[in-house]
Amino acid sequence: MIPVFTNILVAIDGSDAGQRALVRAVEEAKVWNARLHVMYVVETGLFSSLPADNTVEIMYRVLEKEGTAILQQAKKYAADTGVTATTHMKQGHAGSEVITLAGKEKNDLIVIGSHGKSQTDRLLIGSVSTFVVTHSKVTTMVVRS
Repeated sequence: MIPVFTNILVAIDGSDAGQRALVRAVEEAKVWNARLHVMYVVETGLFSSLPADNTVEIMYRVLEKEGTAILQQAKKYAADTGVTATTHMKQGHAGSEVITLAGKEKNDLIVIGSHGKSQTDRLLIGSVSTFVVTHSKVTTMVVRS
């Protein structure tokens, strides 16, 4: 039996891999006539070793502003292809936030890029896609670059 997906979550971060994941998630949403959720996570773990001062707050606000713009672009892209997307901005560990939102929204497919913005991020915080594939009970599609 071929799986039917009715509620898809895609995690994006502004990277090329994230954009490819978005394109694939929109294609899947069209094929299955599924709801689409698009999420961006401000990775707060990046700030944990920094002193709590105005610099951290400024960095967080910059990332939040970037995320808002990325989510708006994603929503427009989906709408331009005939898919309505609900956007979600989260903060915390990206992999954990993806799994938590997938459970909350009862998603039956997670789409995620194979790697994020930089190889340095991957070394520092680990691969979000690997974390999600390893820990999620939801079917997960990793879109390769």
